[in-house]
Amino acid sequence: MRRELEREALDGQWHVVAIGKAAGAMTAGAIDALGGQAERALVVTGPGPASAMDVLQNARVRVIESAHPRPDTRSLMAGLAVVEFVERLPRSARLLWLISGGASSLVEVLSPGITLEELQHVNGWLLGSGLDIASINAVRRRLSRLKGGGLAELAAPRPGLALMISDVPGDDPAVIGSGLLDRSHGGKALPRPLPVEVAEVLARCSEPRRGAAPRVPARIVASNRHARGAARHRARSCGRFAVRAGRGEFAGDATGLGRTFARRIAAAAPGTVWVWGGESTVILPANPGRGGRNQQLALAAALALAGEEGVTLLAAGTDGIDGGSDDAGAIVDDSTCARGADAGLDALEHLLRADSGSFLEECGDLLHTGPTGTNVGDLVFGLKDAAR
Repeated sequence: MRRELEREALDGQWHVVAIGKAAGAMTAGAIDALGGQAERALVVTGPGPASAMDVLQNARVRVIESAHPRPDTRSLMAGLAVVEFVERLPRSARLLWLISGGASSLVEVLSPGITLEELQHVNGWLLGSGLDIASINAVRRRLSRLKGGGLAELAAPRPGLALMISDVPGDDPAVIGSGLLDRSHGGKALPRPLPVEVAEVLARCSEPRRGAAPRVPARIVASNRHARGAARHRARSCGRFAVRAGRGEFAGDATGLGRTFARRIAAAAPGTVWVWGGESTVILPANPGRGGRNQQLALAAALALAGEEGVTLLAAGTDGIDGGSDDAGAIVDDSTCARGADAGLDALEHLLRADSGSFLEECGDLLHTGPTGTNVGDLVFGLKDAAR
């Protein structure tokens, strides 16, 4: 944030609105760089002791801890607080928007006629649907007055600048946080088919806004690309690894990706480190167990790595959260499934039930960091070494 604001060289006074898992750290960096140019700030972030500790002591900053990954009444209260904060500003006031992943759940103003219970039901279906982020956002925009450029419309004509930390493939400002400040994807068609109960809710929502939308210039401050680059640099600095990287960002089914990554790790020469980044998806069964997409990917990889020697895989969310669990992900190796079997567990059964977290906890392979204060998607590392 400091580097970006030094490049922007902003003049005059600015009001700060930060929304997302990284909102606390982003606001701390912005206030550090702007000093007295930052008039007031509203920070909406997720729960957790690390989420906003850097800005809690500043009298100019109001911090709201909201709900993630499932919206609740806190999300509605936070959405109302953002709207009120903006609408009370003079029409000439300049707004510095700090947006990061998680914003979709953290702030919400519902479309007329939609209830919180209906929002929660649709959101629950989306989280386990296996849909890509563009399709998920198409549904979210229908339910919301803020998403798909709605927040930019409410803020107009106040001038602004958006600085964003991206957790989505392609780093598209219209996709990050469901496009709070960008309407360019507002007309995307809804995914088909939809469950009947979801389709009934969406049928009562207004059509996406299609008129001219105010433009908020946006800059990407950090992304998965930066994290992958830092990981490769760190691996090379160890002085004993050959470093290989996947092309671009991965996407798709977590189970299939886990198997693919495992094959590549096993086939590599000893002393090789693989670095991948992106975001997988999981189609959840009717009664899923504990875990998240990174734990699902890791357990699928562990099944494929069984019988190999000296192979390890780490899969984790850079925000320190994986799905609805408190774990960032997992670190598995060629002994994971055997250790689980010794405890009386069946790895494949847990994988099929989307209960990877229970299996990996028993093995001692879960990775717990707590909230990290950033969010640039997921990282997967693979190691092939002569010694475990």
